[in-house]
Amino acid sequence: MITIAIAEDHQSLIDGIKLFLEYEDGIRVTGEANDGERLLEIVRLKRPDVVLTDIRMPKMDGITATRLIKKEFPAIKVIAFSMFEQDEAISQMEEAGASGYILKNSSLKTVLAAIRTVAAGDTFFDSSLKNSHTAKKDNSDVPLSKREHEIVKLIGEGRTSQEIADLLFIGKTTVDTHRKNILKKLSLHGKSELLRYSMEKKYDF
Repeated sequence: MITIAIAEDHQSLIDGIKLFLEYEDGIRVTGEANDGERLLEIVRLKRPDVVLTDIRMPKMDGITATRLIKKEFPAIKVIAFSMFEQDEAISQMEEAGASGYILKNSSLKTVLAAIRTVAAGDTFFDSSLKNSHTAKKDNSDVPLSKREHEIVKLIGEGRTSQEIADLLFIGKTTVDTHRKNILKKLSLHGKSELLRYSMEKKYDF
């Protein structure tokens, strides 16, 4: 059973999502909030598996709420639910720890897909967002070093920094430094973007 908490300042939108999810097996809405402070209270009380949250809310915005939720409960997955398509908003939510980002005009099927995907441990970004948010990052001409290519390949295989360090006979701090340099070169924001990039690339070594 996937338990959900929804935070949105428009109650009618919460009601619509709840009504849709009522008919889905294995998913249950256990809490709802109309502001960020109430969302934190719900999360601390109910400990949901997934949080679906707006970014702009009264009392506390979704970015701050996400950061606090992930700090206290790292296992809880957060999905941003917003009308904002700007890269800055997406990046801020990713950096705060969100695993997904969908738009309010998305279909309810997209909402459902996002919930199931992040609950399974993956990331989910609205397909209409993906094109604009990642297009500038899909640049095969970016000059990565041989070592950086090796690290990107291993990240795409799901290796942790420690595993990469062991495989390449280098220190973990060196791997972390390479990760930061790769992020900067590719104009990526956070671990999830780097993982997505590395999985989409095809390397032949």
